Amino acid sequence: MKIIRTKAALRTLTDEWSRAGQTIGVVPTMGALHAGHLSLVGEAKAKTDRVIVTLFVNPRQFNNPEDLANYPRTEDSDSVKLAPFAVDVLYVPDPDQIYPDGFSTSVSVSGVSEGLCGAARPGHFDGVATVVSKLLLQTAADEAYFGEKDYQQLQVVTRLAQDLDLKTRITGCPTVREPDGLAMSSRNLRLGEEARKIAPVVYHVLTDIAEGLARGASLSELLPDARQTLDKAGFGTLDYLELRSAQDLEPMDSAVRPARLFIAVWLDGVRLIDNIPIPSA
Repeated sequence: MKIIRTKAALRTLTDEWSRAGQTIGVVPTMGALHAGHLSLVGEAKAKTDRVIVTLFVNPRQFNNPEDLANYPRTEDSDSVKLAPFAVDVLYVPDPDQIYPDGFSTSVSVSGVSEGLCGAARPGHFDGVATVVSKLLLQTAADEAYFGEKDYQQLQVVTRLAQDLDLKTRITGCPTVREPDGLAMSSRNLRLGEEARKIAPVVYHVLTDIAEGLARGASLSELLPDARQTLDKAGFGTLDYLELRSAQDLEPMDSAVRPARLFIAVWLDGVRLIDNIPIPSA
């Protein structure tokens, strides 16, 4: 696996692959790789000729400077985790390769970026859309792989690729969970021992609500018990617990068409997010 830090060196390689008629898959990450990321790498390896994993902790998608400072930087261990997959390139761009002096462009996606994390983290999805646009162009990706755990992000990236006529096809892959149901996330590393034991309650709350929706109840009827469960377990602020259309993320109160149930809640100073699909009743 080559480690490349400049877009010029990367372009030399991708141009060579393209001339040879080889397809390029990319898995954009901020590092601290876990089994969820590696499942995306496996999917890319199965479907494309060449695979690039990107590692860039993007400052423009953090609202809280402390959150950015605390985000794990684990390039060495990430390289070890990628070794069994025979990835072609780990692209770790120097900051000036993404945001050079004088950089003044921002990519903004309306609609699907609004509400949920878009409301709780103003400007977050502009930062995501901008860096992903650059990474897709720099890697010359034919296909890019994103996890459904960050479903709103997946919808934002899908929309920007369509709207900007990028050649990259965006592929969403199912959330990978721990045996106790907790959605895998780099942020889980920051949970203390006791908080880690509590964290799976998030998934259990979602599945309980899903069962209620399947019985014909509305979300508004189910929310009080869900809030009580989270409070009793020891969670902090609940940013949102909402039902949204799976296609366009429009708010819903009952599953009259395919939907997803979304949650963001704080625990031990860590913001946990998760979502599950809800079939139409």
